[in-house]
Amino acid sequence: MILGVSGPNSAGKGEVVAYLQARSFYPLSLSDAIREELRRQGVDETRERMIETGRAMRAAHGPGVLAARLAATIQPDRNYVIDSIRHPAEVEALRALGTKFQLLWVDADPARRFERMRTRGRPGDPDSLERLLALESRERGSEDAAMQQLDSVARLADVQLRNDGDLAALHAQVQHVLETSLGFVRPGWDAYFLSIAQVVASRSNCVKRHVGAVIARDRRIVSTGYNGTPRGVRNCNEGGCPRCNSFAESGTRLDECLCSHGEENAIIQAAYHGVSVRAGSLYTTFFPCLFCTKLIINAGLSEVVYNGAYHLDRRAESLLTEAGVVIRHAPLPPR
Repeated sequence: MILGVSGPNSAGKGEVVAYLQARSFYPLSLSDAIREELRRQGVDETRERMIETGRAMRAAHGPGVLAARLAATIQPDRNYVIDSIRHPAEVEALRALGTKFQLLWVDADPARRFERMRTRGRPGDPDSLERLLALESRERGSEDAAMQQLDSVARLADVQLRNDGDLAALHAQVQHVLETSLGFVRPGWDAYFLSIAQVVASRSNCVKRHVGAVIARDRRIVSTGYNGTPRGVRNCNEGGCPRCNSFAESGTRLDECLCSHGEENAIIQAAYHGVSVRAGSLYTTFFPCLFCTKLIINAGLSEVVYNGAYHLDRRAESLLTEAGVVIRHAPLPPR
């Protein structure tokens, strides 16, 4: 889950971030990139400089640059809270991550916000309500596409939070968001095992194609395999297989190929370590060849789940069906 936080100055965004951070959300801020730029320039941080430097960065690198830089640091296994979202392009960049994203807009009466600013006494804060409103008029919208566009961000918000009362009331609103936002999507078993097979394939040393296979029993992985030259033999990518390194036409010179297939290696590794694969399911990134099909049948595997189908071998398909091995095609999950 990724929760974005935006709103006018002293509305309570920091309190929302602190509440979520205490509940295992990792805090991130789009303003950090601006602060880094000010440090690089050797100048002190003020609100005016933050606004102008952010404008210059958006003008030079695109309106979504701050979010794009931050997106590269986000890990898929964590919850995040991101503040200082001040442009609709930043919202779009965060929504494009493919993770459950909600934008929270935090607001409060301007007079109340000014009182909070005076209490915190931060250098560079406006010294009057009139000055605050004048400064915020620059942040709310501009014909300059690189300037902050807070009004446009507010219109994109999924949730509106009011912070005119005490902290308990604000926290209750945030807690409600958490309790109603748990509809995250878990991958199914096919997507789970195929995505692991895809990672296994990344270990392949074959120069022509990377194939990965996973064997699971009772939804537990018992063996994996990827294609490449045999144990102790020079790797294919180091010149170990003459057929692959000459990039022979598909289906030709098979007698020269020294690479073992991913499915083959998964079955052999199980035998090597004394692990039974009987009645297990084999997940493979490509449909097995005829040779691997015979191994699959004789190893007692009950099911083949595949993603790609390069020159799907009808003989292999027919043989698996005749032997009672279930064949299923499943897509790989998006990255």
